[in-house]
Amino acid sequence: MTILSDRELLSREAINQLVLAIATRQDRQAFAELFNFAAPRIKAFMMRSGSPPEVAEEIAQEAMLLVWRKASYFDPARAGAMTWIFTIARNLRIDFQRKAQTLKQASGSEPDEYQPSEPTPEEILVVRADEDRVRAALQALSSEQEEIIRLSFFRDRPHSEIAKELDLPLGTVKSRIRRALGRLRDMLEETL
Repeated sequence: MTILSDRELLSREAINQLVLAIATRQDRQAFAELFNFAAPRIKAFMMRSGSPPEVAEEIAQEAMLLVWRKASYFDPARAGAMTWIFTIARNLRIDFQRKAQTLKQASGSEPDEYQPSEPTPEEILVVRADEDRVRAALQALSSEQEEIIRLSFFRDRPHSEIAKELDLPLGTVKSRIRRALGRLRDMLEETL
């Protein structure tokens, strides 16, 4: 089994291949290598996002367990493996927050849950760089696609409301949003 040091990096393609090996052959060695590479990064990211170390560790463990179970769902044509893995981890963090909120409301007391901390200067710079990339990608969309994305995501309008406002069938609105998001994703992945 290969153990990676913190300083060693795997290429995007190598990480994709590890996930594909897990998906096709349930390759335990590939999983161990991927786990050694990805789990510490997930934990560190969760801690920088304000999760306590034990919650960050649990999210990292759960995320990697889901990677093992759901590796067959990974599609390298849609996103890189690390993007896919971090999306799983982000969704788990959201689930943890919801559970904590539900416990808080049910008990009427403040559970020992994660409290987001102030962002670090590094995180602020990363967010600003991401925002700049998204703005540039939005401007590269057609005016029709940009408008539908802005209505749906920036103004948080339901699809049915967008359909009425633009005088379009609901199915057309949904397919335009899907196409625009696909184009945005492609443009954003090109700039990585």
